[in-house]
Amino acid sequence: MKNLSFTKMSGAGNDFIVIDAPKEKLDLKKLAIKACDRSNGIGGDGLLVLNKSKESDYKMRIINADGSEAEMCGNGARCMAAYIVLNRKPKKKLFSMETLAGEVLAEAKGETAIVRLSNPKDYNPSITIKVNDRDLHVTYIDTGVPHTIVFVDQLPGIDVKTLGSIIRNHQQFKPRGTNVNFVEQIDAGLVAARTYERGVEDETKACGTGSVASAIVSYLKANPLVSSMKKCQMKVKTTGGEILEVTFDLHGDQITNVWLKGSARFIAKGEYFLNKI
Repeated sequence: MKNLSFTKMSGAGNDFIVIDAPKEKLDLKKLAIKACDRSNGIGGDGLLVLNKSKESDYKMRIINADGSEAEMCGNGARCMAAYIVLNRKPKKKLFSMETLAGEVLAEAKGETAIVRLSNPKDYNPSITIKVNDRDLHVTYIDTGVPHTIVFVDQLPGIDVKTLGSIIRNHQQFKPRGTNVNFVEQIDAGLVAARTYERGVEDETKACGTGSVASAIVSYLKANPLVSSMKKCQMKVKTTGGEILEVTFDLHGDQITNVWLKGSARFIAKGEYFLNKI
């Protein structure tokens, strides 16, 4: 029986199975589907694979629980950063990771990690879509993966799974689909967010790129007259209760230097039996 060593990690409640790239050929899609199953597998929102890179210090692949490959995952990147520091002992304090969304920078100390994401794109502050025969005004931004923001009151009462699924699959966002973030402003520097994640096809306890999208859009909404500012800040309270910290720079229409800081906890280590796939 062949075994595959894994580490289980959690970034603000977003949980992942982290592995080194297998030496033998392995169907990672099938592995992710089986291993992420919470009843008959290890359980997780996704599979993170550490590999060698010709362009960066490291390469990270992100396979969602449904077997689809994601371009980027903010909480996953923080978990991978902590995993690299523990297992690879990089000489650089700040190192680079190749992703499908571009290169990200990362550093970690213990179970706290911070990553710089690729620059957001395709920001559209005013989109109207039809949901359940009603017009819904939403905002769109790509923070490595596509995100739609819906501002709401009384966030705990929102049916995230039902509404999120409808918006995620809406004609407006085809063919890629979108992640959906329901956001409530708590105060000038803090929002609460609940996210329906594409690829997991359900609400997750946290979403890194979703927290970044929620933070940026909330800041722009609250500060419409700000066109140039360094180190704009917004904190995001996740469903799991953790506060993630987001900072970024504004240069007119350009949003750059986006950083996400939060926990990257080590949960368990073990061996997964490959005959299960």
